[in-house]
Amino acid sequence: MSHVNIGKVYAAPYKAMLEFSAQAAAAGVDAGLSPLLVELVKIRASQLNGCAFCLRMHAADAVTAGETADRLAVLAGWWESQYFSAEEQAALQIAERVTLLSDHGRLADRGVDVDGVLTEKQIAAVTWLTVVINSWNRIAVSSHYPVAP
Repeated sequence: MSHVNIGKVYAAPYKAMLEFSAQAAAAGVDAGLSPLLVELVKIRASQLNGCAFCLRMHAADAVTAGETADRLAVLAGWWESQYFSAEEQAALQIAERVTLLSDHGRLADRGVDVDGVLTEKQIAAVTWLTVVINSWNRIAVSSHYPVAP
């Protein structure tokens, strides 16, 4: 695949993505999701998708919002740690399920009771946020967004 920045070639879909992203962010606010939880969802999906551009961006955003190096270091194995709240664990479980939608065989049962922890609005908002970050991951990776020190 060639190195075409799809957002520059066709700006209208890119602008629609920005609006889609803003609407999902508004749903997260309406559902009462913390800014840190939102960033964790974005980082976890980006880890699974191998999107270096989004990983760098959202890790920096998380740190700005008060996230710690310890929690970021163990995020890829969140279920093996005691760093994350029940709400964060449920959101991370949703992020993994939506991101690995076609590959449930890779997704281990994390033992998280999403419905017992999050409200219907929170589940919907986390799902929309995950759909959006998966879309951004695909845009960044397929457009070969540069990621250098």
